[in-house]
Amino acid sequence: MNIVIAILIFSLVVIFHEFGHYTFARKAGIKVNEFSLGMGLRLFSFEKGGTRWSIKLLPLGGSCMMEGEDGESSDENAFGKKSVWARIMVVFGGPLFNFILAFIISLIVIGIAGIDRPYVTEVVPGSPAAEAGIEEGYTITEIGGKQITIGREIANYFQFNALSEKPLTIKLKSDENHQTLVVNPIKRDVFLLGFSYMPNDNSDKSGAEIGEISSDGALSKAVIATGSAIANGESEVVKTGDHIVAVNGNKIETGQALQNYFNVNPLDGNPVTITINRNGNTWDIVATPEFQGSSYYIGMGYNLQRERTGILGTIVYSLNEVKYWIVSTIDGLGMMITGRVSTKDIAGPVGIVQMIGNTYDESKAAGALYVFLNMMNIVILISANLGVINLLPLPALDGGRLVFLFIEAIRKKPVDPNKEGMVHLIGFAALMVLMVFVWYNDIMRIIK
Repeated sequence: MNIVIAILIFSLVVIFHEFGHYTFARKAGIKVNEFSLGMGLRLFSFEKGGTRWSIKLLPLGGSCMMEGEDGESSDENAFGKKSVWARIMVVFGGPLFNFILAFIISLIVIGIAGIDRPYVTEVVPGSPAAEAGIEEGYTITEIGGKQITIGREIANYFQFNALSEKPLTIKLKSDENHQTLVVNPIKRDVFLLGFSYMPNDNSDKSGAEIGEISSDGALSKAVIATGSAIANGESEVVKTGDHIVAVNGNKIETGQALQNYFNVNPLDGNPVTITINRNGNTWDIVATPEFQGSSYYIGMGYNLQRERTGILGTIVYSLNEVKYWIVSTIDGLGMMITGRVSTKDIAGPVGIVQMIGNTYDESKAAGALYVFLNMMNIVILISANLGVINLLPLPALDGGRLVFLFIEAIRKKPVDPNKEGMVHLIGFAALMVLMVFVWYNDIMRIIK
């Protein structure tokens, strides 16, 4: 099922990309010889409108083969016979349609699930955020010079920009009053329980669901509390999928509530009593947070849960959603170039299939709608990523072809086809080497 879903997602994204090339090619009067989904041998094909439509053996990739695209052609409807600006639009059409697909899917997801507005949910008394004048309910519009439109952009900022002793400028608004505040982070010891959870609002208020558990973390070493008993027939004290319904006697109804609790009550070296719910059975466990080092802290929680909005809000925030993924992709590329992210963190098709599978497995217990929304979010992610990557000015990619077309537009004459072909051939070979490296990374990550 995981592989089937991955193939469907890849196919949707690739078809839209190639259909972008096809749409602008037909609009420019260019003959399209073949439109195919997949690579390798043809499994099925038919001809219509002068184009052969094909499904091929390997369900990765696709193509829109235009007359004279890779060489000379005497046909007046060949790619090379059209104006340079028409050819630019044909090449740009693929990435453009990826962004359009991301926008359409965003409309569906936000229309159903809503938006994560970027407002302050908690301010720890006496913290740097409180001393700066930040209050619960304020909407964050900018952090450290980065514009903020959705809650996840706040999380991304703190992920890509570690706090330090440097003052942090935050712009906020409340009741149409805009203000700029400066927060001075402080250093503190960090203790962790060694597990992940989603800080969102569960519709059934069933507690915070535990995601991954670190094999050597504090939660994996937790023990049953005195006077408590694990459910009959169960052997594991805590496992993925369990729900945390209380911490030190404080009721926890949602992931957002758990995040807020930890913001106000940061972990230290003292044992924590956690109430676990599994299939209606509850028991208490005791875990001792483990020291992880020191980091800087401002004492502010922010919203990541979604809320419904109107038609106009859905359209506006869908555009913001596409912008968010485009900017995240560009930021990620920048971090790779500067060495802030390891090449081992790059995921290719195998890694994406694994991600889709993990998301599906973790979502199916919550129902079909939850699975659908998570899969659609992955479509947005992949489509926006493909659009950005294809626009990079590298040989063999759409961006590389656009470079030569823009040079032609400026020079008023095309670059020597043989030289251009050689550049693209070298670029394609380099791309294949990169793909082998990425596949190796994916496989080794799964093995480990």
